[in-house]
Amino acid sequence: MTHICIFGAGAIGGYVGAALHEAGAKVSLVARGPHLEAIRADGLGLEKDGKVTRYSLPASDRPADLGPQDYVILAIKAHTIPMILDDLMPLLGGDTTVVPAVNGLPWWYFHKAQTGTALDEKPLQAVDPGGRVWNKIGPQRAIGCVVYPACEIAAPGLVKHLDGDRFTLGEPSMEQSERVKTLSSLMIAGGLKAPQKPRIRDEIWVKLWGNCSFNPVSALTGATLDAIGNDPESRALVHAIMTEVKSVGEAIGVRFSVPIEKRIDGAAAIVGHKPSTRQDIEAGRPLEIDPLVTAVLELAERLGIETPALAHVTALLKLQAETLGLYSRG
Repeated sequence: MTHICIFGAGAIGGYVGAALHEAGAKVSLVARGPHLEAIRADGLGLEKDGKVTRYSLPASDRPADLGPQDYVILAIKAHTIPMILDDLMPLLGGDTTVVPAVNGLPWWYFHKAQTGTALDEKPLQAVDPGGRVWNKIGPQRAIGCVVYPACEIAAPGLVKHLDGDRFTLGEPSMEQSERVKTLSSLMIAGGLKAPQKPRIRDEIWVKLWGNCSFNPVSALTGATLDAIGNDPESRALVHAIMTEVKSVGEAIGVRFSVPIEKRIDGAAAIVGHKPSTRQDIEAGRPLEIDPLVTAVLELAERLGIETPALAHVTALLKLQAETLGLYSRG
C-alpha cells in the first residue's frame, strides 16, 4: 500500500487527500487548529456536487506522529515551505517523493532544467532564501504539480469542492518515471484528472501568467477577473505584464502554447471571481507575493530583461500588503 501524507489538509489538501483515500492509498493528514479538531472528532468531510462524504483518516499537527511516507504532498502556500522544514523531516524516508502542490515558481525549478544559463541547479532566492529548502529536502525528491481545482474550507473539518479536478504532474528532468506514474494512477483512480506532462514547466508558466498579472491588479483594485478583462485600461496593463513575463519564460526555454489575448479572454470569462491574492487580503491572510511575482522579477534581473510594468505593480502590491500587515520584505 502506498503511504501518502498531505501536509496542509486545507481546501486543496483535503480534496486530494480524500481522492487518494478513495483510490486505496494509506493517507494521513497534517492539519492544525479547529480544522484538525473537527477532523479528529468527525473525520474529514468533503462536499462535492451537493453530497457530503466523511473520511476517517489519521491526522495530527505533529508530523513525527505519522512516520516516513512514500509521498508527501505539500498543500500549503509556497512561501511557508521554508518555515516547516524541521516539521517535515520525520516524514521523509530514503525514497520519499515530495510533491509541492503550490502556486508560482517552485523551489526545485532549476533542478535538471538544462536552460544553459547560470541559473541551472541553483535555488530561487525569492522562494527559497539561502537555499534552505533545496539543501534540506533535496531537489531530487521533488516532482512538479500544477493545481487547477477550486475548493474552500466551508467549516472546520469540511472541505467544499467548487470547480475543477486536474492536477498535472511531471518530472523536473522531463523523463517518465514510475513515481509520477504511480501517483498519477492513484489520483485517477480517486476520480481526479492527473495527466503526466514531460514539459511541466510550460504548464507552470501558463498558470503563472495569470497569477502574476490578474492577481496583483485584483489585489490592488478589488476587481473580479471579468471586470479587469473587460476594462480596456486594466486589460492593457495585464497584457503588458504578460508580454514581459513571456519574455522571461522564453529566455529559459519555456514554450507558451496559448496567445496572450486568448489567455486574458479565458480569465475574463470567469464571472465574479476574485483571484487568491485578493481573497487573502479580504480574509486578512498573509499574501503569497514572492512565488508569484518576486521570483519572476529575480529571474528578469539575472537575465537582464526589462519588466517595468510587472515591477511597478509589484511595488504597489508589496506596499499595500505591508501597510495591511500581510507581508514582510524581510
